Amino acid sequence: MSARFEPITGRYMHLDLFGRPHRIYVEEAGEGTPLLCLHTAGSDGRQYRGLMNDTRVTGNHRVIAFDMPWHGKSSPPPGWHDEEYQLTSAQYRTMVLEISAALGLDRPILIGCSIGGRIALHLALEHPERFRAIIGLQAGAHVDPYYDLNFLHRADVHGGEVCGAIVSGLVGPDAPDKERWETLWHYMQGGPGVFKGDLYFYKLDGDIRGRVAQIDTRRCPLFLLSGEYDYSCTPEETLAVAKSIPGCEVTIMKGLGHFPMSEDPQAFLTHLLPVLEKIAGN
Repeated sequence: MSARFEPITGRYMHLDLFGRPHRIYVEEAGEGTPLLCLHTAGSDGRQYRGLMNDTRVTGNHRVIAFDMPWHGKSSPPPGWHDEEYQLTSAQYRTMVLEISAALGLDRPILIGCSIGGRIALHLALEHPERFRAIIGLQAGAHVDPYYDLNFLHRADVHGGEVCGAIVSGLVGPDAPDKERWETLWHYMQGGPGVFKGDLYFYKLDGDIRGRVAQIDTRRCPLFLLSGEYDYSCTPEETLAVAKSIPGCEVTIMKGLGHFPMSEDPQAFLTHLLPVLEKIAGN
């Protein structure tokens, strides 16, 4: 029996962020235009395994995904045990820009999902010159809290199982079982309190409703792709954001849910590949 290896390579980056040393795990595959990928709250860069294993993407793109500090194979900073993790807009923006610069990326295409889609809107507004295009997946301008976040981190509840359970309904109904359960497994492996800390940005600090209409797509093209089955960032919310931004292109992806690149990579690529072709043509 012979082994089969994927084309994905991983390495650790040491980088100071917010005045503290960090050890950050980065994966990549392919060559060409850099495509920098941002994972969802409580998960990690494995969500982009489908893109990194598809030659239709990697033939023309250097696909890069990093695990945010506290997530996946990235460590929390020294002293983490003495603080409560809470992701803020300022930290998130700085993290993406600093990591992109440390990797030497020249105006990458940015793609982010959920909290990654939200920060993509922030970056489209505040730093459009740093990217050749931005793709927001499940990218709403805000979401009202619809459950008690305290259940995600308490001594009498298994954090991994409750995180997986809470997001399970956000996966589209047609997702292949293999990909559905891998997506949920990533959530079950999250560190204590990390999903809850990410949602501080998603539900409170990262609200961009009052400014999203100021995004200028002439400075950086913006594409929004949103799964049909998502009660966290609904299609209606995505359409409302797109309507408020002149020049923004929007697609509602039939049959997909909140984690399109992870829950059903092949279905997602039927929507993403035309967007990448359009960006290349521009």
